[in-house]
Parts: sequence; structure tokens; C-alpha cells
Amino acid sequence: EKLVMETLENVGLADAIDKMPAELSGGMRKRISLARTLILKPEIMLYDEPTTGLDTITSKEISTLILTIQKKLKTSSIIITHDMECARIVADRVIILNDGKVIGEGTYDELKNSSNKEINAFFI
Repeated sequence: EKLVMETLENVGLADAIDKMPAELSGGMRKRISLARTLILKPEIMLYDEPTTGLDTITSKEISTLILTIQKKLKTSSIIITHDMECARIVADRVIILNDGKVIGEGTYDELKNSSNKEINAFFI
């Protein structure tokens, strides 16, 4: 019970402990999914489109939560996303794929300021 409460606190849902699944918003469901993994105390987290289907504000909250978890729990993360704002918030290093090939690798700012037009298309 203590571990469940601690994990819910880590994802900002301690006050939702008694809610039923149908009572959870989309953002809350994303946080619960994250909590289900965090309770296992992983060293590496893999996220597949963690902000898909969320509004802009909730997407930013989830991205910030991922960053907070990385720092607080000292986890490494691999995030697959089309959401460049999510990448900007959470990534130390970004790899851009196009047609299954790596076309760019570096920090968010390095890639955003690249002179490569193919890379620039991801930031428009």
C-alpha cells in the first residue's frame, strides 16, 4: 500500500486513489500507465508517443512529468514521439528518423538550427 501511494504521488495522482477507471481523464490515464511501470522501479523507461491524443497543456504536463521522473528516480528514457515540444522538454539527445534512416542526431537546439532542409522539416 505504501509503494502504491508513493508511486501515485510520483505521478501526481495521490488524490485519485479511489477513482474508478471511467472517472479518469486522458492525462490521468497516461499518468496511471506511467505509475504501473514505475512501481517496478525500472532503470530504463520506454515511451511510445506519450503525448498522443492529449491537449497542448496536458501534453506539456506529461512531458514535464517524464523529465521529473528521470531526475527524481534516476531513470533513463527512450521516447518515440512525433511531438517535437515533448522532445524539446525531455531530450538530452534527439535522433531524427526519416524513412527508417537516421538523418540527424544531436541536441534539440542543434537539430532545430541545422542547415539540413530535411531535418528542418521536422521543426516547422
